[in-house]
Amino acid sequence: MPGRNFLFVPGPTNIPERIRRAMDVPLEDHRRSDYPSITLPLFEDLKKVFRTRTGKVFIFPSSGTGGWEAAITNTLSPGDKVLQARFGQFSLLWADLCVRLGLDTQIEDVEWGEGVPLDRYRAILAADKSHAIKAVLVTHNETATGVTSDVHGVRRILDDLKHPALLYVDGVSSIGCLDFRMEEWGVDLAVAGSQKGFMLPTGLGIVGVSQKALEARKTAQMRRCYFDFDDQLRMNEGGWFPYTPAMTLIHGLRESLNMLFEEGLENVYARHHRYAEATRRAVAAWGLKLCARDPACYSDTVSAILVPEGFDSTAVVNTAYQRYNLSLGLGLNKVAGKVFRIGHLGDLNELMILSAIAGTEMVLRDVGIMVDAGSGTAAAQEYLRATHPASQGAEGLRKTA
Repeated sequence: MPGRNFLFVPGPTNIPERIRRAMDVPLEDHRRSDYPSITLPLFEDLKKVFRTRTGKVFIFPSSGTGGWEAAITNTLSPGDKVLQARFGQFSLLWADLCVRLGLDTQIEDVEWGEGVPLDRYRAILAADKSHAIKAVLVTHNETATGVTSDVHGVRRILDDLKHPALLYVDGVSSIGCLDFRMEEWGVDLAVAGSQKGFMLPTGLGIVGVSQKALEARKTAQMRRCYFDFDDQLRMNEGGWFPYTPAMTLIHGLRESLNMLFEEGLENVYARHHRYAEATRRAVAAWGLKLCARDPACYSDTVSAILVPEGFDSTAVVNTAYQRYNLSLGLGLNKVAGKVFRIGHLGDLNELMILSAIAGTEMVLRDVGIMVDAGSGTAAAQEYLRATHPASQGAEGLRKTA
């Protein structure tokens, strides 16, 4: 098919040309004497994205799932009790990982479309007088349903109850896109992946670790080797890795951080919110609804959109790809066939998000969901025009024309 693919899944995301060029380097010696001049500043700059001053950030050649496993195995012991809410495919998979690693996993099932149940977490933790719960897990941004949960709210519960459990956060589709404050929110383990907000190919699991979590590793008895924090600490101190790093991705990560800092993290968060809101306005104009039930928990990185009764969302995704070379996200597990997803994260501008909305509008009509032609596109266009940083000057330009 002529032209390029329009990638609007919630990860992997589009790779900016600057990052692509930064990775296009000959392979090199990762033991050469000047290699730490690349890695030491990288470790420090990653801390700025995670927003931690006292913690450490480790880089593993893995996906985000490897980051989950690293966080768990370095800080817990077999049979430890953990609390996890399950409200989407990725919170489900993290809970499954805990079960398979031999942890006593208390799973709180929540309707898909809702987020972490703060009231239930408070009640459970308040009843845990012996502090048997060693870990509380939060999926910050559930990409299966387009729901963002209140991480800081969970920390406030732990602090109010003076509960010593470690707070673990899956930030794979939030860190680098959404407001995330590891130190301020008291997050002990935070997991990110290279293929979302960092705008890289899949292949790096990035884990933020608090000082409290580093202390916990000293008594943790779960077996680990490849994901051992001790090996990372020992080698990272001098700017090295305990095994062969993903060199091209490291160069790409350096350029990714440069781009994030040039734009400014607050501006990155605002940009994601703006394009998410444009998408939500398009959905409303189509007369459709989001899977996320509460506007307070709408995700700014992905919108999961319900199709009307009697339609199959898989047909929307397949038609988009086959007819228009537009990649949308499938519905997963409990919402398979019920939702399709528009990812609006990473390297993105106004015309890119409008292309996804316009393409989706055509697809909806193609499969028989007869939304008004142009309705969603127009709603998004008007919102983007009105909220553009230059919009305040537009009236003055008209007056002088």
